[in-house]
Parts: sequence; structure tokens; C-alpha cells
Amino acid sequence: MPVIQLFNSKFSKAMNDTHLKERENILSEANKARWDLGIDLHDTVIESIYEDASRIARKAVKQKGEKAAYALDLRIDKIVTSRWLGFPIMFLLLALVFWLTVTGANYPSGLLASFLIDYMHPILKGAAASIHMPWWLDGVLIDGAYLAMAWVIAVMLPPMAIFFPLFTLLEDLGYLPRVAFNMDSLFRKAGAHGKQALTMSMGFGCNAAGVIAARVIDSPRERLIAIITNNFSLCNGRWPTQILIASIFIGGLVPAQLASVVSAGAVVGIAVLGIFFSLVVSWGLSKSVLRGEASAFSLELPPYRPPRIWQTLYTSLIDRTIIVLWRAVIFAVPAGIVIWLVANVHIGELSLAEYFIQWSNPFAFVFGLNGVILLAYIIAIPANEIVIPTILMLTVLITGANGVGAGTGVIFELNSVGDTANILHAGGWTLLTGLNLMLFSLLHNPCSTTIYTIFKETRSVKWTVVSTFLPIVLGFMVCFFTTQIWYLFFV
Repeated sequence: MPVIQLFNSKFSKAMNDTHLKERENILSEANKARWDLGIDLHDTVIESIYEDASRIARKAVKQKGEKAAYALDLRIDKIVTSRWLGFPIMFLLLALVFWLTVTGANYPSGLLASFLIDYMHPILKGAAASIHMPWWLDGVLIDGAYLAMAWVIAVMLPPMAIFFPLFTLLEDLGYLPRVAFNMDSLFRKAGAHGKQALTMSMGFGCNAAGVIAARVIDSPRERLIAIITNNFSLCNGRWPTQILIASIFIGGLVPAQLASVVSAGAVVGIAVLGIFFSLVVSWGLSKSVLRGEASAFSLELPPYRPPRIWQTLYTSLIDRTIIVLWRAVIFAVPAGIVIWLVANVHIGELSLAEYFIQWSNPFAFVFGLNGVILLAYIIAIPANEIVIPTILMLTVLITGANGVGAGTGVIFELNSVGDTANILHAGGWTLLTGLNLMLFSLLHNPCSTTIYTIFKETRSVKWTVVSTFLPIVLGFMVCFFTTQIWYLFFV
């Protein structure tokens, strides 16, 4: 009896193994036939199902009051998702959002800088002197930590308080899913998943959130592509850098009445360039180390909704602006301390910062950058939000701009974009430097939070390293070729 049971057991296992192999062969052949039939097969099947469902619904269901709204949604979608008008409308809306941000942020930024720096800084210095605080502690806490925090607030708060409500309004209206719908075909042609357009949209708010959003992609290969390329979406920490540098160097090329429009167009151009790099890198990965075919998916567009003003304001100002600003302040305080230390700890006649900047300048100049920018991006690895304050403080340190002696790293009397421009010009910045900073801000390593999130999502040191250093390599390559073309045609 045991012999018979053993025979039956082995026979059943052999049959199961045979059936398993047959099933795998059938699935393999079916998958191959699917792609032989063309990438639009899935879309055609889904469209036929929806057409049949719609025809049955029209015969069996009577609607009261909803038909007009539904018809209005369809009419709008025929325009905003059309082949010829979808992308121009998307670019125009982005340009409008950036124009409103650029136009509206300058004045409140100046007011905040006047209060936090011109007014509060002398008061704090006087209070420190009255209690005989040691000079080094005064420098670390007030000239370092406080000034970095003050500049993060002055530079970041106004543009975020304008940009995030407008961006949230587009999301609340139901327009962002239409952006993903427009981008779907491009991502599929690049060998990526159509849902990568959704993760890219999330990345425009926060790259860490965009990496987490890649969970909606079922395919591990396509999910990894979405994670690696999400850093090409300009996150909220990089918008202030783009807006400020565009206002100074791009807007300064045209008459004042056109400056905000041209600056907004430049920022839109950088954002579109990020989308382009996302598609190119996705295509390169899908044809090489992550070779495979793109999966199809169905995206159901939500109905358009009237704006919910109070909810939009709460979501954008509390859940996004304040939280992001608080995170930036938390990282800015220790970064300010580091800036003050590298500016005031001397070896011989030069500070640590001056040693690094002088050492790295020849390398940076090849790429149209400078040592200040490289040091700023090293210090700002915890958060992109502190790049501009770090650059300004280091520039003041080296040049003694704004009436402050070189070696102090303290910023005073920056009440407008013009004052910031004066400091950068005193540091030897040109239009080429500003342009390359905008490009390098788009193409550089993710912040520490995003890097950690990538590791948590991939559980792979290899892919975390690739996601971190691939943008840096691209950034230096793009800046190098931009600089060489500039010298070839404009110098």
C-alpha cells in the first residue's frame, strides 16, 4: 500500500509539473502574440467594452440632470486631451501658474527679508552682545542658524504660497489626470508604463512622494524605471531656485514689462526639459539594463468638479506649504551652522570654504559653474530648499558683497531680486552661470529624503546608487555641452 501511494504521489507531481510547463508555454505564446498584434490591442479592447457598456446604458437607464454635465465633460475633454491642443493648453496653463508665481512673489519676499534680516538680525546681535555671548556662539546661532532659517523663509514662503494653491486648484478641478492622459502615449513609446505620468506629476510636488506613488505600477521593471527617472520632475524645493534665477538672468534680458512673462516661460522650458530627459532615460533603460515591453493600462478620467476654495487653501497652505517650509527650516538650521563654520574656521589665511571653492573652481568653470555652486549643493544634500540661501551666504563670504567684509558669510539689506542679483554679479556670475545653475538644479542628485525613500522602495543599494548618480552625470554632461556651445557661438 505505501508503494502504491508513493507511486501515485510521484505520478501526480509529474502531471502537475507537466501542466505547469504547458501553462507557462501557453502564457509565453499568448504574450508574444499580444505584442505581435500591436501596442494598441489593449486600448482597442477596452474601448469596445466601454462602447458596449455605454450603448446598453443608453437603452436601459434614464438620467435626470446628469446628462448635460456629462456631455459638458466630454466636450471639454475633446479639447484638453486632443492631439493638437492638449499639449499647448498644458504648457500655457503651466506658464500662467509660473507667471503668477513670479509676479506675485517678489514684493512679499522683500518684505520678509526686510523684517527677518534687516530688522530682527541687529536686534538679536544686540541682545547677544548685552549678555556677553561668546563671539563664536553668537556667530553659530545668529549669523549661521538664524540667517539661514530667515533666508529660507524669505525666499521660499511667498512663491510656495502662490504656486501650491494654484497647482492644487488644477488638481482639485480634475485637470492633472488629463495631463497624465496626454503623456501616456509618450511614456509607452519610451518603453515605460503609462502610469509613470502620474508619478511624474506627483514628483512636481515632492520626488519622495513620486517614488512612493510608483507603487501603482504593477510591473517591477517599469516601477523601477519610474523610480529612477522621478528626479527629473522639478520638486517643490527646486521651484524657488528656478524662479529666482530665471527672474534675475532671463527676465533681465528683456524690458521690465516683459520680464515676468519671459521668466515664467524659462521655468516652463526647464520643466518641459525635465519631462524630455525622463522620456529619454526611460527609453534608454527599457532598451538596455531594464529591457522589456511597456504594459498597457486603463485610466478612468474623473469628472470635472467646481473649485472648493477653502479646502484648496487648506490643502495647499497647511498640508503642503507649511509642512514643506517646516522641513526646509529644520534642514536650514544645521546647514547654516555648517556654512558659518566653514566660513570662519581657518587654516592659515583661508577658511575651509575658501579652500574648497578655490580648489574646485577650475573644475567647475569647465561646466559653466563655480566652486560656490558645488559647495552649496554638497551642503544642501539634506534639502534642495536651502540651495539659494547657501549660495548667497557663500558668495558674500568670498566677495564681501553688500558692504560686508569677506570671511563673515553674513547677508544684509536684500530687499528685492535686484539686491540678490547684485550679490551674484559681484561673485562673477553671468548669464551662462545662471543658465547652467537652472540646468544643474534640474539634473543633480535627489535630496537625502528621496534617496532614503528610493532605498526603502527598491531594497537595492545598486539601484539607489544609480538613481542618485545618474542625474549628476547627466547634469555635468549637459552643463559641459551648454558651456562649449556658448563659448563657440557667443564669445
